[in-house]
Amino acid sequence: MSYLDLVRSRNPLVHNITNWVVTGFTANGLLAMGASPIMAYAHEEVADVAKISSAVLLNMGTLDASVVQSILLAGKSANAHGVPVVFDPVGAGATPYRTEAARQIVREVKLTALRGNVAEVANVVGESWSIKGVDAGAGEGDVTALAVRAARKLGCLVVITGKDDVVTDGETTFVVSNGHPILTQVTGTGCLLGSVIGAFLAAAGEPSAQLEAAAEALAFYGVAAELAYAATEGRGPGSFQIEFLNQLALVTSDILKEKAAIAKLA
Repeated sequence: MSYLDLVRSRNPLVHNITNWVVTGFTANGLLAMGASPIMAYAHEEVADVAKISSAVLLNMGTLDASVVQSILLAGKSANAHGVPVVFDPVGAGATPYRTEAARQIVREVKLTALRGNVAEVANVVGESWSIKGVDAGAGEGDVTALAVRAARKLGCLVVITGKDDVVTDGETTFVVSNGHPILTQVTGTGCLLGSVIGAFLAAAGEPSAQLEAAAEALAFYGVAAELAYAATEGRGPGSFQIEFLNQLALVTSDILKEKAAIAKLA
């Protein structure tokens, strides 16, 4: 059975502390693929919600001191109760405040996976890489080597997304080549991906299975994007966004097996 089938049979509850721009898209994406979303931010309940969830997504896209506190409370509760934690350090490196907030979170919360673009991941672990706004990292360097260094430093899976996606535990590395550039024209696609990875990690269960589950999550997401673009080519990102949600529901494990482009690096 694929991890996608496990997600759909187990219907994991994903607790999302995510940015306000993307909450509806994230919730609909999780529902489409077969998971269950919950959005809870209040300091008074985030620890309780994290405790009963199957995975927790921590996303600092719309950042302030209250959000940081919610993230820390939920993350620490998830750690205490064995719940996988995915952290998306949106815009780390764009401003000193964002960079320090991201570094505080990785100091105080034990991550299962860190997901970001190359500049965000580099800035989280104290390496120099330029960043433009909160969306796209630019620069020169070996992305795979950076991912491996970050995974070893943080002791978690590291996912760096881009034209090709890299996921590693610091020892074993996969490169996933599915997806389509139009994803960058729809806000929230990276944020939703973090939640999707969380659902796959929850379905995987055992830590030894989580690397392969994360790689499959990336392939699943990319295949859905490819099929959505093929169905809406020439109609623009609005049509793509709706069809993408459809494809998150329609991609089967058989389709995924046929179209997944996952390479394990030697």
